Amino acid sequence: MKLIVAIIKPSRLESVREALNAADVHGMTLTEVKGYGRQKGHTEIYRGAEYSVNFIPKLKLEIAVKADMVDNIVNIIRETAQSGKIGDGKIFVLDIEQVTRIRTGETGDSAL
Repeated sequence: MKLIVAIIKPSRLESVREALNAADVHGMTLTEVKGYGRQKGHTEIYRGAEYSVNFIPKLKLEIAVKADMVDNIVNIIRETAQSGKIGDGKIFVLDIEQVTRIRTGETGDSAL
């Protein structure tokens, strides 16, 4: 089992969600986050005053999948979240040692 963590632009969420649903992925966790990488932030003007925005709003998707689905899901996220501009985000894949469905007590792949 793997955990896919994707940091994407908020404007790309709906297209990513639709593509994942079409690929039979129906569960994910979404968190609003802020951060920066090479994008490094930007300056904005609010009520005539200029200020620096160092942390850019992003969305973090977390999706637990069977190991054989990882490449397909990563490709779907990459293709649908990509705008070709700096700040498109990152995708991380982590191992999951154990998962348990609280309601039924199921464990392993069947708990996904």
